[in-house]
Amino acid sequence: MIELATFLAFVGTFLWWIIVLVPWQPWNTQESLDATNDEKQSLDDITVLVPARNEGAFIKQTLEALSTQGLNLQIIVIDDQSDDDTAEQAQKWGVTVLSGTSLPTGWSGKLWALEQGLSKVHTPYILLLDADITLTQGIVAALLKKAREENLAFVSLMAEPPLHHFIERLLMPAFVFFFKLLYPFQLANKPGSRIAAAAGGCILAKTNVLRTIGAFASLRDALIDDCTLASRIKHIGLLTWTGLSHSARSHRGYDNMKTIWNMVARTAYTQLHYSSLLLFACTLIMISMFWFAPLVSFFLPLNTHLIITAVLTWVAMIIVYLPILRYYQCSSLWIAALPLIGTLFLLMTWTSAFRFWRGERAQWKNRRYEISA
Repeated sequence: MIELATFLAFVGTFLWWIIVLVPWQPWNTQESLDATNDEKQSLDDITVLVPARNEGAFIKQTLEALSTQGLNLQIIVIDDQSDDDTAEQAQKWGVTVLSGTSLPTGWSGKLWALEQGLSKVHTPYILLLDADITLTQGIVAALLKKAREENLAFVSLMAEPPLHHFIERLLMPAFVFFFKLLYPFQLANKPGSRIAAAAGGCILAKTNVLRTIGAFASLRDALIDDCTLASRIKHIGLLTWTGLSHSARSHRGYDNMKTIWNMVARTAYTQLHYSSLLLFACTLIMISMFWFAPLVSFFLPLNTHLIITAVLTWVAMIIVYLPILRYYQCSSLWIAALPLIGTLFLLMTWTSAFRFWRGERAQWKNRRYEISA
């Protein structure tokens, strides 16, 4: 047993240093974009599509921020059969509100809402914006400038998560950290790379490109629709870019663990392609990296090798996790919680798998997506 624990500790330390040393540095925060000009510019080349289902509590702030972005910005809110006052709140801001129709078989709710909105778009660019995202004045112009100057067909921003509550500070920087490990932005932004990444909360895309790839119908059953969309665009040889931002912020708070748990569990097993083999491999990797490598020296008889292993592990963990903490202005002391954080995300992944095994593909916004027979 001691030999196995020691071996897993060595493997965990090795994996942490792989993350440190790989050339594309998935842990850095260099890929970012923020607003640089507060002056209102003409944005008549852009139509904003905001899919919204039961977002009455959040959409006011989203639309208020959009109203400061620039002149002639067209905004369409697609009310996806909400049970609350989403449509009424949107109408107060003078935007176009579409009443979404019933969800067809095989579609996810967000994509069906966007498909309906797309039929009303006549501008060269579309901004896909979640109903709980606040945009700093000038960021839409910055997105458009980047797309034009770098000939990008697709630009997306990872919105800054809310960090007011303890549970948010514990888990949300880690959520971004793990996402960047799975989809390294530096690789995703590299022409010719097969890696595609996107953050679905804020995406600027060329309208004709979306229509060329079959728009949202081509990914209608995708639960990780943002990355799938980026992949389709890269597949036809066009350029995409994804980065962090302080100028796009989520104002949907997570005041308890359950909401974050369900958000992660919704797609965690999908990330593993519904593979039991990958799930067990992921479990071994997480256990070795978050349990044995940093903690084994506390539970086994001390020897030089274990002490060196633990020290090297914590050094690597500091190197890779500190940048995201600094980016979000969180205390560096959260690094000490990484063993707990890793454990929680592993349990969320297993929750996702158990739900899949009992026939539930995902549940979101009071809709349950079942496994096809």
